[in-house]
Amino acid sequence: MRYGHLIIAALFFLFAYFQVNDPDPWGWVALYLAVGAVGLLAFFRQPFRWFIVPLLCVIARWGVQLFPAFMDWIEMGAPSITAQMQADQPQTELVREFLGLMLCALVLGGYLIRAR
Repeated sequence: MRYGHLIIAALFFLFAYFQVNDPDPWGWVALYLAVGAVGLLAFFRQPFRWFIVPLLCVIARWGVQLFPAFMDWIEMGAPSITAQMQADQPQTELVREFLGLMLCALVLGGYLIRAR
């Protein structure tokens, strides 16, 4: 399992790299780098619990802002979010962002449970 932490870190560092070309990159780059850092801390068996709780608070605050768009998307019948971005469908980007936050929360929640 120890090398699983390294894989998680590498994936989130790649996520951060691919966000650089996004219209609003810096929040996402910072979040993905932080989650990757938790993976590295876990790999090197360093304490990381102090780092997870504030990150989960940021994710929760950010997720509350995106949740209405996610619910609108569900009510629309969950159309594809893999299509090209279009001005008449802003929910596509918002749903992708919400799901990215949930992925980060899932990974950090798993680390927090494991740290107990």
